[in-house]
Amino acid sequence: MSRPATKITLSPSERSELQRLTRAPKTQRRFADRARIILRAADGESTAGIAAALGTRSATVSKWRLRFESEGLDGLRDDFRPGRPPLEVRENFRDRLLSKIDEPPPEGYSQWNGRLLAEALGVKADLVWAELRSLGINLQRRRSWCVSTDPEFAAKSADIIGLYLGPPENAVVFSVDEKPCIQALERAQGWLKMPDGRALTGFAHEYKRNGTTNLFAALEVATGRVLADCFPRKRRDEFLRFLDRLVAENSGKELHLVLDNLSVHKLREDHPWRVRHPHVYFHFTPTHASWINQVEAWFSILSRSALKGASFKNVRQLIDAIEKFVAAYNQGAMPFAWTKVRVSQKTPQSKYANFFK
Repeated sequence: MSRPATKITLSPSERSELQRLTRAPKTQRRFADRARIILRAADGESTAGIAAALGTRSATVSKWRLRFESEGLDGLRDDFRPGRPPLEVRENFRDRLLSKIDEPPPEGYSQWNGRLLAEALGVKADLVWAELRSLGINLQRRRSWCVSTDPEFAAKSADIIGLYLGPPENAVVFSVDEKPCIQALERAQGWLKMPDGRALTGFAHEYKRNGTTNLFAALEVATGRVLADCFPRKRRDEFLRFLDRLVAENSGKELHLVLDNLSVHKLREDHPWRVRHPHVYFHFTPTHASWINQVEAWFSILSRSALKGASFKNVRQLIDAIEKFVAAYNQGAMPFAWTKVRVSQKTPQSKYANFFK
């Protein structure tokens, strides 16, 4: 047989307080429900009957009957919930975490991860990840920088940026560079029918190498238009042949070429080609500062738009694809907007030096 329900007897003041709780408009729902349970229990209703009438479980009714019988009205309050005890003082833990990240990882590992940091600090991994998220630190993200050590960095940068912002009168400025060893990769691609009826597009992870080509390109800074040519090799001979074409298509104009410090670009003043073309001026970027050369941005556009994920059975198909993209791009070409407002050579002192400023 089941145990008889706890008998509830109310004093006039207790009944009055419980009735007030059920009628007061600002009483929270959970307290009003508990008061109704006790009032019905005092009227002799069964636990099952109260649960059915109030849409709750019999166990819940029994809980509050027992609590009221032992503690009275105070038993209807919520228990004290202190929450999870703090594992560390937050400021102290943050300092420890950042110090640990700057230390070498355990032997056998190339970098820290959340589990390793948690083990090293003696805390749970969830606490480490929460703190890293609050700081905006992603341990898996690759961070790199290229610091120019060129003693003439400021002068060379100012010269090139000046050409971008205010080119000489009756002159044309070109950003010139090469994209070497572009591979003609052949891979299966198309649509794949799934068992559930969906159709997915993509390409296979296996591919066949069908040769390479070397792309020479010159971006006209004022218009954004690109002149490009592909060669089987990347030597000074191919570079000069490309410059011959660039000069021919801009006959009679003064040309200023922005170039990086590749050895094939370094033509002495008395070089026969320079002597024959006195109206062509070379401007070299500082060492380790290729980002100043605008054609690098166009190479990224080419890769994303025409090369990534494409399939080529031979080098000729690859060259055709590049030429078609150049033609299509030039139809709506626009100059790049120079937005860099500050150039700095300062070497970062720490990977996370600027996170808290």
